[in-house]
Amino acid sequence: MTNKDFFQALEDLEREKNINPGQFIESLEAALTSAYKKMYGEAKSAMVKLNPEKATIKIYSYKTVVEEVEDADKQISLADAKLIKKSYALGDVVTEEVSTKDFGRIAAQTAKQVVMQKLKELEREKALSEISEKEDELITTIVKRVENGTVYVQLAGSNMEGVMLENDQIPGEHYSIGQRIKVYVKKIKDSYKGPQIQVSRANNGFVKKLFEIEVPEISSGDVEIKSIARDAGNRTKVAIYTTKPHIDALGACVGNRGVRINTIMGELNGEKIDLVMFSEDPLEYIAHALAPAEVISVEINESLKASQVIVPDDKLSLAIGKQGQNVRLAARLTGWKIDVKSKSKVETQAEVMPEYEITELDDDDNFAGLEDITEE
Repeated sequence: MTNKDFFQALEDLEREKNINPGQFIESLEAALTSAYKKMYGEAKSAMVKLNPEKATIKIYSYKTVVEEVEDADKQISLADAKLIKKSYALGDVVTEEVSTKDFGRIAAQTAKQVVMQKLKELEREKALSEISEKEDELITTIVKRVENGTVYVQLAGSNMEGVMLENDQIPGEHYSIGQRIKVYVKKIKDSYKGPQIQVSRANNGFVKKLFEIEVPEISSGDVEIKSIARDAGNRTKVAIYTTKPHIDALGACVGNRGVRINTIMGELNGEKIDLVMFSEDPLEYIAHALAPAEVISVEINESLKASQVIVPDDKLSLAIGKQGQNVRLAARLTGWKIDVKSKSKVETQAEVMPEYEITELDDDDNFAGLEDITEE
């Protein structure tokens, strides 16, 4: 291949792959210089220069002018330097073009290796750039395989693969090869194998994005999701809020005849959703969070971030929920410890042990806002 053919092929490649010509030339020069030194001696001071405009590949050696030569690969005597150019003085750098017929084959092999490596790097960077835009988004994927409980999915319209670990799957769901499923892009990492994409259907962000898709008032910002507490596969509580007096936040999320909320629950495989009206007043917010149970009164201790809730006797089990699920989710949603007591026990006993008490909150479950919604 002639130099002209080489540079033409390089130009075609740059145009086809949308590669920055300057970066490509720099990479090639560095690699060819390294190859030259390996061939003729690492100690040599040399530089390979490519000139695409003139279609030339030249190798230059450079030596420092000294009185007495100690390193022939890097130094030249003043007397020898003046034979090249009379104006050379001590400390000057003498640069000469090197003619190396044997270097052509090595240069061609090196250039090919650099081109292939550069293309791999660019493809990885491009793939990472494209998928990075999908982080914290909902995407459609196709199930490729299931191995040891881990589901591998292919992102629709690409060759990239996502990984859904067992704790990111909705309990009870079964996945079959070729099945199309929506997933939440939880995290993207770069590695030598390419982008590693961690996806989830159990993450709170999955629910949040479903609401944004199905409820225009949420995607527009007229209705806000303040907090989410979720027991994936069973129940989710979503705190919503609006500052627009003309908008019915609950009605917007439910939709005409429940079509919006039913669509979301269908995607969640029947997972129940409690819509809770957010309030700046913690007494009101806690009472709302315990829905569907009726609440008689709420008392709070702000320093301990703790509350005591009184409910009718016949609503106690509803307030607590199966295996404590309702009160536990309410505590996660509001960020308050919740102690639920029945009305009769409060009236008949001066001091009673709580019927059910949430004494600790997992930091990952305590959402003050959406900035932590994806960190579970």
